[in-house]
Amino acid sequence: MAIFKVSLCLLLILAGSGFDFVSAAGSSSAEESESGEFVVTLDHSNLTDFVAKHKFIVVEFYAPWCGHCKKLAPEYEKAASILSKTDPQVILAKVDANEQNNKPLASEYEIRGFPTLKILRYGGSVVQEYKGPRDADGIVSYLKKQSGPASVELKSPEDVTSIIESNKILVVGVFPELSGESFENFTTLADKLRDDCEFGHTIDSKLLPHGDISSGGPFVRLFKPFDELVVNFQEFDVDALVKFVEETSIPTLTLFDKDPKHHPFVIKYFNSPNAKAMLFLNFTNGQFDAFESKYRDVALQYKGQGLSFLMGDVEASQGAFQYFGIKEDQVPLIIIQKTDGEKYLKPNVAPDHIESWVKDFKDGIVQPYKKSEPVPDINDEPVKVVVADSLQEMVLSSGKNVLLEFYAPWCGHCKKLAPILDEVAVSFEKDPDVIIAKIDATANDIPRETFDVKGYPTLYFKSSGGNIVLYDGDRTKEDMIDFIQKHRATVAKQGTRKEEL
Repeated sequence: MAIFKVSLCLLLILAGSGFDFVSAAGSSSAEESESGEFVVTLDHSNLTDFVAKHKFIVVEFYAPWCGHCKKLAPEYEKAASILSKTDPQVILAKVDANEQNNKPLASEYEIRGFPTLKILRYGGSVVQEYKGPRDADGIVSYLKKQSGPASVELKSPEDVTSIIESNKILVVGVFPELSGESFENFTTLADKLRDDCEFGHTIDSKLLPHGDISSGGPFVRLFKPFDELVVNFQEFDVDALVKFVEETSIPTLTLFDKDPKHHPFVIKYFNSPNAKAMLFLNFTNGQFDAFESKYRDVALQYKGQGLSFLMGDVEASQGAFQYFGIKEDQVPLIIIQKTDGEKYLKPNVAPDHIESWVKDFKDGIVQPYKKSEPVPDINDEPVKVVVADSLQEMVLSSGKNVLLEFYAPWCGHCKKLAPILDEVAVSFEKDPDVIIAKIDATANDIPRETFDVKGYPTLYFKSSGGNIVLYDGDRTKEDMIDFIQKHRATVAKQGTRKEEL
């Protein structure tokens, strides 16, 4: 589900902010500049041993053909040169994740796009996403903060006031002394979640506003700008602490509109492991209060049951409408997306119908919703057009050999491949057993358990015997034709044995 969390969250926030998401995601270039002497080059043979020797290291996973990687390279190198002189030294490294022998590393670190930067702490035992800027000065500033203590000691009321911000989560540990297992576990928590919250620690509980101040600890007090404003917690197992902070720092009902103060909580919402319930409506037409009241009641009813709730303004949520393939004349509407990607839709919902529909969903009565473009009335081009509603008939149960391209309309590599795919299709025009086809993966739901599409274009070959194989050869007419001939021949000789590349 990582792709869903990142892509929809970005579409929601960036589209709502006027950001040109399509252009940014589609730009690319053919080559990457070589690094200088300060960025350490690692690969499958030495990354694990190198990381194990360091308490803090940053690794960039890149591809030589990636234009964003090329743009980052000189900034990354400049930052590495500056950070090499800091105390403590911060090491920047890189791995060519496109190189065949390094691909297991890319899988291990869940690399789903380029460039991806990972912060590795304590010999690699803690792995975090780099969420900072991509210019040299920004990288340096961000990593200096990241490599320092995650939690600051609070010794005075002014210290507390300085880190309490109205729109952020603050987590404070109170301890009789700043040592021992509870304190060490708290510092581990702060390291794990330092990107998401502010952390502080103190031996004086009287410095903290709100709540009972009689205890000297140990306990954790979490401050937040929604729901109950203060929550205390007294378990100090690291996993329990992480779960407490992650669950408590998500609002019972997350609001999404154009107000930037809500955006950090939208990100937390989509990064949570729960299924997602999303109600979209026009916040300005007088319906907000009625819907918010009923929807919040439902959110409270299902709190802690693996379902998180968001209420989004139509004006700010165009990215979500694009992602789900829904239209404004369907609002107010609810979409629920499960962790396996299945979606459920209730258009034109009334406030009094929300509770019963969510109950029907929980009871398994609601049927899944599938996003699909219309099936074309005319489909006579050499490369056939497949949509979600025709995928089963044209590909999966067609009994034919099908080379299927998953593409995005804005993708430059897809546009480059298009005339080549046309030539391949023309080569097989007189062969009734071969279909060359394409599907817009941004406008149609794809069965992720069958097709693992992590970038565009992605090509799969489905043999007439039912075997499905990822095509990772060169994108030339000759290689694609050879691949099809090879695998259809294998099918003919060996039946329906599953093939592996």
